[in-house]
Amino acid sequence: MRPFVYTCPKTVDEAIHAYAPDTRFIGGGTNLLDLMKMGVERPVRLVNINRLPLAKIEEHEDGIRIGALVSNTDAANHPLVRTRYPVLSEAILAGASQQLRNMATMGGNLLQRTRCYYFYDPSYKECNKRAPGSGCAAKVGYNRIHAILGASEECIAVHPSDMCVALAALDAVVQVTGPKGERSIPFSGFHRVPGNTPQIDTNLHTGELITAIDLPGLPFAKRSTYLKVRDRNSYAFALVSVAAILDLDSAGTVREARIALGGVAHKPWRATKAEKALVGKKLEEATLREAAAVELASAKAYQHNSFKIELARRSIVRAVMTAGEKNA
Repeated sequence: MRPFVYTCPKTVDEAIHAYAPDTRFIGGGTNLLDLMKMGVERPVRLVNINRLPLAKIEEHEDGIRIGALVSNTDAANHPLVRTRYPVLSEAILAGASQQLRNMATMGGNLLQRTRCYYFYDPSYKECNKRAPGSGCAAKVGYNRIHAILGASEECIAVHPSDMCVALAALDAVVQVTGPKGERSIPFSGFHRVPGNTPQIDTNLHTGELITAIDLPGLPFAKRSTYLKVRDRNSYAFALVSVAAILDLDSAGTVREARIALGGVAHKPWRATKAEKALVGKKLEEATLREAAAVELASAKAYQHNSFKIELARRSIVRAVMTAGEKNA
């Protein structure tokens, strides 16, 4: 790890003005410090934002606003989150360990970088995310954990967050502040697919700081669940995960479905085709299988991850059925 300048501003404005080239904002640091130790990230300045007044959870318009510095633990256990948005609470609690959740912040969770083996190890020279134009070692290497949706010839890495999958299904909005002022970013437009610029993970502008995450008023979000399929029961990233939210009428017919997938793409993947296929239908296994098949029709597997396609189909069915059994 190379030397760096370290500053601790007390206001958002001070933090923004402290930003310079090769600067990183740091909250919990649970991902950034790992990357610095490995030599993947090499900032010349760290701006510690933990003194900023961004650690509240409060009602906002019809929904709630979660400050960027709220810890994952506090968000998952907050009464407003647990009662109104159980899918988010479940997703957070499915991620990492208790110790990491105690340190990790909500804003920082949005900025997690991929856990691709080749990205994390600089001894592998071919990584377009680390070194644009160098190639993608994962395509011909061991790619069991890699993407089956939305990948490109430049990168087949996946986004690692559990929390972000739930936020995608909830249509959250990310609030940011930067040199040009404040703006709101719909969650669907926050993360990027790799395309030909896999080194760019999000649509944040240079020097922008995440200040809050807004969850919309969504009464039927009480009927929701998060399913995570992984190699072991704790402290493991998802092979496939599903956030499912359902709005059912009194006869059990789907009025609206929200489904997002994790572990399958470079960003949390909103399963819009499956959602549309369920509207107006009863929650029957055959119907769910058809909807899942429609969503996965464009999936592309690599040498070691073809199992993910069927796993994703089955996971969608199971998650939606589980959500449908809950009371809204």
